Amino acid sequence: MIRKEYTENEIFSYVEYSPEKMREGLPIVFQLHGAGEKGNGRDELPLVDVHGFSEFLRTNDRECIFVMPQCPKETFWTARVESIIKFIEEKIEFYKADKTRVYLTGISMGGYGTWLTAMARQDLFAAIAPCCGGGMPWNAGSITMPVWIIHGAEDKTVNVFYSDEIAEKLEAAGKEYIYTRLPGVEHNAWDYTYKAELIDWLLSKS
Repeated sequence: MIRKEYTENEIFSYVEYSPEKMREGLPIVFQLHGAGEKGNGRDELPLVDVHGFSEFLRTNDRECIFVMPQCPKETFWTARVESIIKFIEEKIEFYKADKTRVYLTGISMGGYGTWLTAMARQDLFAAIAPCCGGGMPWNAGSITMPVWIIHGAEDKTVNVFYSDEIAEKLEAAGKEYIYTRLPGVEHNAWDYTYKAELIDWLLSKS
């Protein structure tokens, strides 16, 4: 896939991966990074292109657009939900992407951002995949899209309890979800799951 960086005149600076032959109507995946990758674009933008799907995308092709925005240093994804939604809507229009195949995933701080953004805009996403985050289990019954939750069972940064709790609520509400609870894994759950299986699962949803 082709990698590009965008830093000017944007709500967020971002890294894009896209097929060599771009066309209208492609699905689009948005990935929210963790707290350690915050920055203000330009020289700091490559920080967002380290974890998650980045390694996979550098050596594999998919008929899809991947967009990885960067959260500014002075804030957090959960404080920028309105801006995330506006950014996503703008990119859908910019790329003329398939509005029925929009996906959101996030790592740690980005996992929290994924939960809150999806709950704020149920109509926007075909599926979500929050990794080692948490968020508002009492509102799990409002989730309308399929969910793949990922968390290390020995996570000392974000306790796995947060994903356990929301998975229980999704189960009780009869929602469609997968919960990958990784035994012996600490906070770096993304190293074990951001691979072909997760991408293909996302892309199978509409």
